Amino acid sequence: MTLRSLLHPRSTAASTALTAVAALAVLAVVAAACTADDTSSDDGSAAAAEDGDANGLRVDGPDEGELINAAALEELTFTVTATGEEPSVDALVLLLDGDDVTSQAELAQDTLTYTPGSLPDGERELVVATPAEGADAAEDADEAAEGADAADGPAEPEELHSWRFEVKAEPPTLELTAPDGAVGEDGPVTVAGTTEAGATVAVGSDDVTADDTGAFELEVGEVGDELTIVVTDVAGNTTEVTEQVVRVASRVHLDEIRTVHATFWAWATPSLREPIVEMLDDGKINSLQLDLKDEGGHLGYASEVPLASEIGADIGPLDLEQAVADLHDRDVAVIGRIVAFADPALASWAWENDRRDMVIQLKDGSDYYRGSYAGFSNYTHEDVIDYLLDIAEEAAQAGVDHILWDYIRRPEGLDNYTVPGLETTPEEAIVEFTRLADERLAPYGIQHGASVYGIAADRPTQIGQDIPAMAEHLDYVAPMIYPSHWGVGEYGVADPNRQPYDIVTATLEVWEEATEGKRARVIPWLEDTPYRAWDRPLQIREQIRATQDAGIDEWLMWNPGSTFTPEAYESRG
Repeated sequence: MTLRSLLHPRSTAASTALTAVAALAVLAVVAAACTADDTSSDDGSAAAAEDGDANGLRVDGPDEGELINAAALEELTFTVTATGEEPSVDALVLLLDGDDVTSQAELAQDTLTYTPGSLPDGERELVVATPAEGADAAEDADEAAEGADAADGPAEPEELHSWRFEVKAEPPTLELTAPDGAVGEDGPVTVAGTTEAGATVAVGSDDVTADDTGAFELEVGEVGDELTIVVTDVAGNTTEVTEQVVRVASRVHLDEIRTVHATFWAWATPSLREPIVEMLDDGKINSLQLDLKDEGGHLGYASEVPLASEIGADIGPLDLEQAVADLHDRDVAVIGRIVAFADPALASWAWENDRRDMVIQLKDGSDYYRGSYAGFSNYTHEDVIDYLLDIAEEAAQAGVDHILWDYIRRPEGLDNYTVPGLETTPEEAIVEFTRLADERLAPYGIQHGASVYGIAADRPTQIGQDIPAMAEHLDYVAPMIYPSHWGVGEYGVADPNRQPYDIVTATLEVWEEATEGKRARVIPWLEDTPYRAWDRPLQIREQIRATQDAGIDEWLMWNPGSTFTPEAYESRG
């Protein structure tokens, strides 16, 4: 049969039969071809599914949107493996947030492996692309700049695969607000502060979730000498902090001070103690300033500080812990006054026991300088400083709520004595003492202040008290601004003793200016004494009124014998 006859068959029965056979044969061939194509398509799809990518690549890395913490970041690896001849992995580029990191990847046979090691926190994207996404694109851009068809621009990149994920590897922050200082001997401990929102804060088996602002508070039952706090953020990163737990018998917190001065001898004497207790019960005062160490260098209780016993200074009548506990039972805070460098007991002992560098001496070194106080210890000497700080810490451990330093200054008569070992100015040495005291008392979370001369705000060198500098390390300064002590015309007041309101007002203006912007607030020492008194109740009320009108609702009231005038004070219930 010719080709022509196949194309134009005769119209006969025989030819019709041949045509039908031919048609069946063609259909069979077509069906076989279709079957083969289907089989090939099925095999190809199965291979693509097995490889994990339809672009001839098998990829492995984080899930879409996965949150990567610090531990996971250390192990984070991306792999790209060729499953066919095209594309070749050695011709691919890796772009991390648009930056080419291909050179940081390792190529082994048909696999490209990228391990970033460290990444900044935030949303990240790693793209696997053809070279047009990287080097070739740059070459095209260069060619365009040299005169190629700029309208066409560089070749469009071809993205083959991408991973989008978020890195959160920075550990959570932690700022504690409680416990702030010492805690009671018994009962639970409150742990509070701020961290990241949604983070879990755990102490032992107790835990809590921080709120939307990051704030948390957790009450913990069993606590030893250390408190270990573990914070775990939403990504699983952790921060661990260990705090020392300082325990005291009890503590009373005091926001404002309105108090009177009590010597330890007065507090041990019922006839002097009871009127003060009555003022406390009537709400006329809210706390007690109790002497711990007085102007004679004596302690009011049996101390465990070795030097106090060695020099025979601890002769006082009080059981300090019991005295504090009794006051705390009344919800009365205790402000422990420590006379610092005016110390005849230490001065005489040091001179007699060949520790003469511990005291301020006459210019010729023949004796220790007595001045107006029968002896001053050396405010630069390490052993003197440690002695005072040991007393303060012992008081804090006994539950004393505030420490009030007094006589942290040099003695008068600068031309008449020498200070062994002084390498700075007296003012600088006194400031350093306040810094060291602040550092020593910090674990107890108690406030400390200093009684200072009324003139020190604007005449610091007269007694060695640089108030702005001291105020950086103290919670309050207590200037002694007794009207009876000022001279005529001081601060523009004609007769300070007869004008208590005016002199207190004028003085506090100077003190508020000297401490502006500093840590310490001003709490004045006022007077309730018979010295130069002409109307004692009125004089007391006028001093308090001036203080309140200056915006200060705090004061300490002085009487050296601890005898006061209750009718002059307002009861606050």
